[in-house]
Amino acid sequence: MKAKVQAAIELSAGTIEYEDTGGDGPVLVLLHGLMMDASLWDGPVADLSADHRCVVPTLPLGAHRRAMRADADLSPAGVARLVAEFLDRLDLRDVVLVGNDTGGALVQLLMCDGGDRVGRAVLVSCDAFDNFPPGLTGRTLVLSGKLPPRLFGLFMQQMRLRMLRRLPIAFGWLTRRGDAATARWIAPVLRQPEIRRDAVRVLRAVGADPGILLAAAERLPGFKRPALVVWAGEDRVMPPEHGRRLAELLPYARLAEVADSYTLIPLDQPKELARLIREFTHAPHTN
Repeated sequence: MKAKVQAAIELSAGTIEYEDTGGDGPVLVLLHGLMMDASLWDGPVADLSADHRCVVPTLPLGAHRRAMRADADLSPAGVARLVAEFLDRLDLRDVVLVGNDTGGALVQLLMCDGGDRVGRAVLVSCDAFDNFPPGLTGRTLVLSGKLPPRLFGLFMQQMRLRMLRRLPIAFGWLTRRGDAATARWIAPVLRQPEIRRDAVRVLRAVGADPGILLAAAERLPGFKRPALVVWAGEDRVMPPEHGRRLAELLPYARLAEVADSYTLIPLDQPKELARLIREFTHAPHTN
């Protein structure tokens, strides 16, 4: 495992923190979901950094530590554009773009835009089609985002208790083994008023455009590069049939199922996910 470099870059929306293992192998850019940060990927990165360069930004999705500008576009489309800007500013080319949970929604939006910096895509148990916001967990979170930021912070205070974090309306159906990570993720929104403001803006924007991934799905067949769809066999938030539909839509896709895992496969089965990604990145692309 290579040592991760902690860095930050100033983008149009504000300062984005990210981790970069360096290295000369294939470049992986790994995206997390709502109310999560880059640590979602710690397990797979510990494995993959041996022969990949792993770049993992903490996006402004509610668990970030540096507030965005007041006029920043924190809608799904706006955050996807921020990822594209991140790739441009770091001059990352032919990247393997990987997304789990709502991070996978961002990957789909970038696949549709035909950015020439994306060479391959990996969708890991993620929002898709009409499942946006996803499942009971996502709908509850978006509903809480209708509260004013101060009241949203009070609502999130209850997530300090493990028994409440493990409820299906919280993180209980997202991960079987990753409660320690989920406890860390809620800290910024509890401590920083500016992060609560950003989180509410993100959640309201998600709720305002529930059809964005249905529109994206119509354009996914235009992604003519290799894709891997990885789905949790026991997923209760992201329907397994959505994984099959995504794989069928993408011309050069393969589907893999991971057992004994909920949505957050990077937490529940990091070694198996790393194995699948490595196998995918090292496989030749044949039309």
